Amino acid sequence: MKVARRCGGVGDRLPPHSVLLGVFHQLDTTGSPRQPMVSNGVRPIGRKARVVNQNLTFIVGTGRCGSTAMSQVVNLHPDVLSVSELFASIPDPELLSDTPLSGPEFWGYLCRPNPVTNSMIKNGATTPEFLYPRLPKRRYDAETTGIPAISVMVLPHLTDDPDTLLDELEPVVTAWPTRAPADHWRALFADLAARFGGPGTVVERTGLSIGRVPEMRRCFPEARFLHLYREGPDCAVSMSRHYSFRMIPLLREMADHCGLDSPYQLTPAHAAQLPPDLAPLLADRYDPALVTERHIPLAEFGTLWSETIVDGLAKLEEVPADLRTAMSFETLLDEPEKELVRLAEFLGVEPLPAWLDAATALLDSGRRGNALKLPEEERTALLDACAPGTRALATHP
Repeated sequence: MKVARRCGGVGDRLPPHSVLLGVFHQLDTTGSPRQPMVSNGVRPIGRKARVVNQNLTFIVGTGRCGSTAMSQVVNLHPDVLSVSELFASIPDPELLSDTPLSGPEFWGYLCRPNPVTNSMIKNGATTPEFLYPRLPKRRYDAETTGIPAISVMVLPHLTDDPDTLLDELEPVVTAWPTRAPADHWRALFADLAARFGGPGTVVERTGLSIGRVPEMRRCFPEARFLHLYREGPDCAVSMSRHYSFRMIPLLREMADHCGLDSPYQLTPAHAAQLPPDLAPLLADRYDPALVTERHIPLAEFGTLWSETIVDGLAKLEEVPADLRTAMSFETLLDEPEKELVRLAEFLGVEPLPAWLDAATALLDSGRRGNALKLPEEERTALLDACAPGTRALATHP
């Protein structure tokens, strides 16, 4: 089966970076949402796929808040299907809308390479979340074929052989009827759950997803939301060390240079208006050191954390109280068994002793306190920048 051809490849021109890969909506070079690549040669046969009412929970947060570790913890539970970085991998707004899609159209969004993540991998700007490029044997390559969007992070979180899983999913998904994207997602979760032991609980976790709570809520009114948060200064320090988060202030700076209202409006044509240390970031090829080695004040990441927290908490307030809860990453590290039991109860699964032991062993208490090691002047500026978010958390835990 020549899946690589049907999934699209590097012949599709890559757009510039959009604000934080894959979590915000990806735009093409004209500013329009990218369109799905419909799988060729396979027609929907009209039968209805079985869609079950799953016990569905979204773990949301600012990113760099311990959520990747939380996905690993959840993935250890035998009664949970852990779906990681789904809406960073496939951020298209159409997939959280009410507009019906056919099975082949839905599959097109899943298997077409995400232009930003593919470009990052091709240029050597990988992040720890990109699991596929680290596999010893893999069919796809960012340079030649492009890597299917769902294969970069989602499928390798579930299996060591994502290529085979992709092959098996294609004829199933492309046979689905035209229906709302939410029903396609439910059917995909049901299919994946059946392949991995039949867990009845689904947990999706995407970094920096708290801003998309209204979209998720509209598509999945039955879903629960767990807000995982981390102390602002430590979270900001972690953001400052992560390539994708470092792109955010640079994109804002580029938009300001070009007189644009939003980084969404950036196109390769704007490179001519940018200084030489920024212009290459709108090209197909660039040196990742332009991002990793550029000085960005830590306070900018503190401001980013505060803005995300304040906005996200306001959106979470719209979720009914019985469908949401919050968890501090620091408390999870300090009292792992207590918080893991609370997590299991919220997800609707048993806090199995073996799971509690394995999950506790996975948590790394050494990931805290980095902000305390900063020089006093830098730490003070960071604390000031984080103050609005800290106050918001104090009143909306």
